[in-house]
Amino acid sequence: MSDERTRFANVVLPHLGDAYALARWLARNDSDAEDIVQEACLRAFRGIGGFGDINARGWVLSIVRNTAYTWLKRHRDPKFVAVDNVEEVEQAGADASLDWGSAPASPEAALIEQADAARLEAAIAELPIEFRETLVLREVEGLDYRTIAEITGVPIGTVMSRLARARRRLMVQLGKDEK
Repeated sequence: MSDERTRFANVVLPHLGDAYALARWLARNDSDAEDIVQEACLRAFRGIGGFGDINARGWVLSIVRNTAYTWLKRHRDPKFVAVDNVEEVEQAGADASLDWGSAPASPEAALIEQADAARLEAAIAELPIEFRETLVLREVEGLDYRTIAEITGVPIGTVMSRLARARRRLMVQLGKDEK
């Protein structure tokens, strides 16, 4: 049992932040994402004996993805569409702009950056889940196409297609917002 715990600590725990980020994007809700990650960790612990020396991050994110779909199917009405609180989105945009590096030149620039970040996050949240997960895995998590294909269980061509479509939809949505 001790070997399994050590292996779990070495394989899964370093990727909990990424696991939560993916669960958050898929569930669109902090508390649901926490539940999903907790359940995914239980699954990972049960399966740690079968973990081969493959990409640990990809393995963990694959478990999180599968757990998220199972959890959402079990706990949410398929007709229900979660819409985040506008204030929460704006705050997330403000937090994201703080993480992006240098401080804006003026208060006006800070407001513009916050609004842009909030618009982008809202546009990503509106994407169909297969596009949203592909975009998040590539652009937020920085995974390569092959790893995304392994996690999502689709061919690399499908990953590339979904990514292109997600980007195109984002451009259209963000273009509508400017008008």
